[in-house]
Amino acid sequence: MLPTLLRALQQQGFSAEKCAKYQRFHENLEQQLNADSSQHWLAQVHNDDLLREKFLRVTANSEFVQTQLQRHPHWLQHLLHQDAFAPQNECYYQNECEQRTTNCVSTDELKKALRQFRNQALVNIIWRDFNRALDTLQITQELSWLAENCIQQALNYHYRELVEKHGEPKNSRGQIQPMLVIGMGKLGAGELNLSSDIDLIFAYPSTGETQGGRRPLSNQEFFIRLGKQLIQTLDTVTADGFVFRVDMRLRPFGQSGALVSHFAAMEDYYQTQGREWERYAMIKARVIASSMKGSDTSKHAIKNLNQLISSFTYRRYVDFSVVESLRGLKQMINQEVARRKLGDDVKLGAGGIREIEFIAQAFQLIRGGRDTQLQDNRLMVILPLLEELNCLPSGRAAELAEAYRFLRNTEHAIQGFQDRQTQKIPDDQDQRLGIARVVGFENWDDFYQKLGRYQQLVKSEFAAVIASPDDKQEADFSSGCDWRSVWLDTLEPDDYIKLLAEHGHEDPVKSLEHLEDLRISSNILTMQPAGRQRLDAFMPRLLASVTKVSSPTETLRRILLLVKSVARRSAYLLLLIENPGALKQLVSLAAASPWIAEELAARPALLDELLDPRSLYHAPKKAELVDELRRTTLRIAEDDLEEQMEALRYFRSAHALRVAACEINGSLPLMQVSDYLTWLAETLLEYVLNFVWQQLTRKHGYPDGDERPNPNFIIVGYGKLGGIELGHGSDLDLVFIHNADSMGTTDGEQRGMRPLDNQTFFMRLGQKIIHMLNTRMASGELYEVDMRLRPSGNSGMLVTTLSAFEKYQKSEAWTWEHQALVRARPVAGDAELTQQFNAVRQRILATEHDSTKLRTDVVEMREKMRQHLGSDKKDDGITAFHLKQDRGGIVDIEFMVQYAVLAWAHKVSGLTKFTDNIRILDSLAQSNLMSAQEVDELTNAYKVLRSLGHRLTLQQQSNRVEVEQLDGEVKTAREQVARLWKNLFEG
Repeated sequence: MLPTLLRALQQQGFSAEKCAKYQRFHENLEQQLNADSSQHWLAQVHNDDLLREKFLRVTANSEFVQTQLQRHPHWLQHLLHQDAFAPQNECYYQNECEQRTTNCVSTDELKKALRQFRNQALVNIIWRDFNRALDTLQITQELSWLAENCIQQALNYHYRELVEKHGEPKNSRGQIQPMLVIGMGKLGAGELNLSSDIDLIFAYPSTGETQGGRRPLSNQEFFIRLGKQLIQTLDTVTADGFVFRVDMRLRPFGQSGALVSHFAAMEDYYQTQGREWERYAMIKARVIASSMKGSDTSKHAIKNLNQLISSFTYRRYVDFSVVESLRGLKQMINQEVARRKLGDDVKLGAGGIREIEFIAQAFQLIRGGRDTQLQDNRLMVILPLLEELNCLPSGRAAELAEAYRFLRNTEHAIQGFQDRQTQKIPDDQDQRLGIARVVGFENWDDFYQKLGRYQQLVKSEFAAVIASPDDKQEADFSSGCDWRSVWLDTLEPDDYIKLLAEHGHEDPVKSLEHLEDLRISSNILTMQPAGRQRLDAFMPRLLASVTKVSSPTETLRRILLLVKSVARRSAYLLLLIENPGALKQLVSLAAASPWIAEELAARPALLDELLDPRSLYHAPKKAELVDELRRTTLRIAEDDLEEQMEALRYFRSAHALRVAACEINGSLPLMQVSDYLTWLAETLLEYVLNFVWQQLTRKHGYPDGDERPNPNFIIVGYGKLGGIELGHGSDLDLVFIHNADSMGTTDGEQRGMRPLDNQTFFMRLGQKIIHMLNTRMASGELYEVDMRLRPSGNSGMLVTTLSAFEKYQKSEAWTWEHQALVRARPVAGDAELTQQFNAVRQRILATEHDSTKLRTDVVEMREKMRQHLGSDKKDDGITAFHLKQDRGGIVDIEFMVQYAVLAWAHKVSGLTKFTDNIRILDSLAQSNLMSAQEVDELTNAYKVLRSLGHRLTLQQQSNRVEVEQLDGEVKTAREQVARLWKNLFEG
């Protein structure tokens, strides 16, 4: 059957020399199989057209496979097995490697077993890879599992030998110390190629010495010996070849550093001497083996090491300080390609695999600290995330992923030929044709054209990543003016004033004063040289940008507050330099709202939100908020309370900024602003409640032994939160209710924990919720919480049962407390208890009241509020109008709505259904309890007054407005509310 194979090779275009060489291989294999009485395996190939094609594609294009089959002809049997094309899982490689090495009694036997296992596994992988039986990512994952298990078995063998001689390495407390093997690069990412080096770093937790052996050693010396033996077993070339070439140059201090480091030494190195390229490399780091694999000690050590690596690699903010280093690394890549003439290298050349990896890792390094979902070392996971985060243009992630697969398949076709670590396209025509056919092309020219298109795509995107901001089209900072001279104060005073006036500054003298105040401020005078350089680069851009708004002087003043606040953290200035779009958004928002400007000055980390206008001006629904918060907190340890609280505060501040931006640009009307802010509060309250519940139940067990994922507890929102009418900066009026047995206890004793009585348990639950909400941290407080609306106010229990709440409302509550109940609704907690609370609320509100007493109580309470909080303390000489508290204001509308519910709900139960004023007013109209005209007037007035209140908040102005400044719409609303109040209560 050999002539059939040779004819196929000839038809495919291979040379006579190639065919003759293949004939020799086939004849030699046939002889080997005859000697082994296994000729039927080769006959099986020749008798099956499809199998013959697959056999030819692999053996004709891989001299490595030819060599291995001639040495081990019985391996052909496995290749022809029906499962030969199936993917293998990690357990397969673990079990196979263990079986091959378990009975090894010497290092030589171990070396032989590992090499033969590796070679056979590689033959199997090439067989499936060249025949496209598996996806590229499955191939690279299997190669990584192969490496990991070879390393683990070699480590196990040498560790046992050294322990027998020197004892177990322990710390000062007598705890055994494991050595961890960190895989870097493609191994760390589970993306190993067919003939890859493996980059490793060795580490162990603590210093100490071995105990129990004949010759004790320090832990350092013990692990250095272990590391050397591991490397020698893997790396040494024997008659069977090698397992993997090992490169240790990525360890601290490189080749001059200790082969193995303990955690404290590593941490000290990375904190004091770690360089940006090492942060870049650490993105791929992953512990792949341990001398105590699977033990709790090892798991704890891995967790600590991962935290050490993560804190070095990622900053908590969007880190543009690394951009210059990345530009330098990018330039080195370009120079290396030119110097080494790597045009035909599919990994290192222009448009190659390394450039795709750089695109992903650059953004990971910049944004991974804030967007923690980017803290994943798998390239194909990262690419679509970068598109979601607007780091890549729409559709580019899929294009780069397609290019990556093509380039990796090409790389494997090159390496699989002779098991050589090369990615360079060969000059040999037969080899080139073989590569093309393995990748799926009939001829070289078609393949090479496709390769060129992919390389050009990658090259273009690589060139665009972290391009200089001055090269970006939107970055036009000149505006026909030398703003650098203005900032550096090199002009004559009169020239400054004239220049600023020409560019629209409403008060050029004030603008100069603001700049001078900044120059002489202590924050600026004490800046480090690098920070001062960034400031000098930023200020001309800012001065050019503020000329594009209507009030440059005032806008400049607002933004300079931010500049002062970040002077010692100049990475934020770099963020604005590197992202002209973000600077544009900053200027626009600061010009529109001093509230936003002050928020950014107080929390400069929020500048990250300006990077992507799509998210800045997108108002998510509640489900999106819940999902985003889940992803935000996913990588934070549950026991890290401080980090959890910081993350929640940033989340709230970021969304508060977004909703303000949406309101300012008109994309979000008043009612949707309140919806957004209310959903935000509900999302955070739900998270905090469940977080605290998990903490307490892990410590004390479950109340009444009722094990449940969610607490038998609700948070009831009153006021603006209950009425779905939260505004910017609103506090939260809350009441806590549980439904457990007030005389019961938790089941902590049965669980080996400290039990608590239920009342104490839920009181602590409430206290911890309040602590997480209103504790003031560097990033501020989450929400200011008011608990005075609970039964008996400040003198009452912090948490009450539902039955006690109902009893209080029926027998002790004042009229104003029933008024407050109109706007009460559960905002977080148990669904069943929520329904029960709503039923209690309905019963209380639907209770018939004495109409005369109700009207008197409501009017008297309103009058007290006006006297204490309003402006119109006298009926004459009024010069100002308080939007909320004065006659005709928002509270008048709220009191009228509350009175209507309490007065008529016993007749029309539908009035108790809603908690927000607008829908209650609609219910009053539908029930004919108020005329449609009256409801329309109150609804319109409510929206007008609240909308003005929101605008005043964003402008940091008081709700007390001079009467002569009121526009006609507000005046009309005020008069209509006052008239309707009079009709309802005095008519």
